[in-house]
Amino acid sequence: MTAFSDLLKADNHQPAHSIQIVDAKGLENWLGSQPERVRTLIAAQKFKGKAHEHAILPGEGPADWFVVAGVASREELGPWCLAKLAETLPEGAYRLAQGAPGAAMLGWLTGQYRFDRYRKDETATGARVLLTEEVARIEPTVRLAEAVALVRDLVNTPAADMGPGDLEAAAKRLAERFDAECKVTKGDSLEQGFPMIHAVGRAADKGFAPRLIELRWGDPKHPKIAIVGKGICFDSGGLDIKPSSAMRLMKKDMGGAAHALALAQLVMDARLPVRLHLLIPAAENAVSGNAFRPGDILHTRKGLTVEIGNTDAEGRLVLGDALTLAGEEVAGERRPELIIDYATLTGAARVAVGPDLPALFTNDDALAREMDAAGSAVDDPSWRLPLWDGYADMLKSDVADINNAGEGGFAGAITAALFLKRFVPDDVQWMHLDTFAWRPSSKPGRPKGGEALGLRAAFHVLAARYSHKK
Repeated sequence: MTAFSDLLKADNHQPAHSIQIVDAKGLENWLGSQPERVRTLIAAQKFKGKAHEHAILPGEGPADWFVVAGVASREELGPWCLAKLAETLPEGAYRLAQGAPGAAMLGWLTGQYRFDRYRKDETATGARVLLTEEVARIEPTVRLAEAVALVRDLVNTPAADMGPGDLEAAAKRLAERFDAECKVTKGDSLEQGFPMIHAVGRAADKGFAPRLIELRWGDPKHPKIAIVGKGICFDSGGLDIKPSSAMRLMKKDMGGAAHALALAQLVMDARLPVRLHLLIPAAENAVSGNAFRPGDILHTRKGLTVEIGNTDAEGRLVLGDALTLAGEEVAGERRPELIIDYATLTGAARVAVGPDLPALFTNDDALAREMDAAGSAVDDPSWRLPLWDGYADMLKSDVADINNAGEGGFAGAITAALFLKRFVPDDVQWMHLDTFAWRPSSKPGRPKGGEALGLRAAFHVLAARYSHKK
């Protein structure tokens, strides 16, 4: 795939095809200013000025042509306004006839994303390059597109090629790129220090052995933030095995880890003045003779005991140990002032808010407001659900401190978040995003498959908080 940095260029008046932007309400006025031949061609192409429509029209010279494109609102371009053009126009260079592309530059880039690792794409076309005078926006937009592509690539890759070792390799590539420290805990050290991560992953083949992957970056004197991502590389459901239909997409159960890696990349790429601690508990929830069982009682890094009500509620187990470490003072460093975790955690969240909206849980109302505003600002929304302590009784156990699965089937996303809350310090801001990490059908700039949901909004919050502290 062409590098995103080659698809967005400074406009130095180089040759390019023009893109005229119109919306449905302004189409009649625009047509009134056009010659008869343009009006005839517009009618022939049945162009109505609706969002994501376009028509190609002849220009002044024999080899010259321009594009008229429909958008929802000509006054304010959103991220996906030009994405369909980037997917369908002939290769070449383009510029807007009036105004600047602004936020629409992102969709221009992500619309040209392709996951072609496993096949030769016979329909591949050349690059569509967008020219812009907003030179200062090019690099930040490319960074966002690269982070989105990282999530998509990791999630789209099948489990055979995206096991715990592959997540480790992805983290090490980031560490090398940004001169960060990378630490991996596995084997006996994992069993002793992070017993729930070990228990969930111990049934897997030794080539897919569980591990905790950590990356540390930035000046220890700066405010500390922790980013945690669920890295279940394939989820069979364990002994409470899933039906085949529910197992089909379980390559994406490491989508939380993909988001965490991408958010860490954005933080480091922007050189935000923070001390970053990235944690990825990586494991495969497999079935074998030594798989953990319903009714087992697991010890945890925090010292709590957990009764296993369902082996298919394994994501919260690995996150519990990672969140405990995230909230500790380690090697003389202070505790974080903010913890963010991503996880493809519950089907209940999808029932509640569907595939596009991550369910947001947080122990801080101000942080919830920041995420809501950020989601609106960058068109990356989430939806807050309550950390309703009244449901904590659903996780009671007769023989352990807590059960990992609530009884009765009610409030599954909430009880999962309440489980995680037990492993987060009360005085640390915490945000949990229960994300689908998958797009079941294509939209302009957002193909079917792995998807970053709640990533850009979270980075917007972090950039707003910490950029001014440089």
